[in-house]
Amino acid sequence: MTLGPKIGAGIATVGMSGAGVGIGLIFSALIIGVSRNPIIKNELFRFAILGFALTEAIALFSLMISFLVLFI
Repeated sequence: MTLGPKIGAGIATVGMSGAGVGIGLIFSALIIGVSRNPIIKNELFRFAILGFALTEAIALFSLMISFLVLFI
């Protein structure tokens, strides 16, 4: 195997670092929102979990693409 697919797979995993930053931003916004208005904690938590799931899906797509580049 040449070096090209390995470099391509490494570049494809950059999306996972962006997803990690996004997840951190989502939960930091949740903490700030709950500290400002604790009454709507459950509603904010539902939105945070939805945002987490969508952001994590982007990371999984990035991982899938890197595996496709590496093994196919």
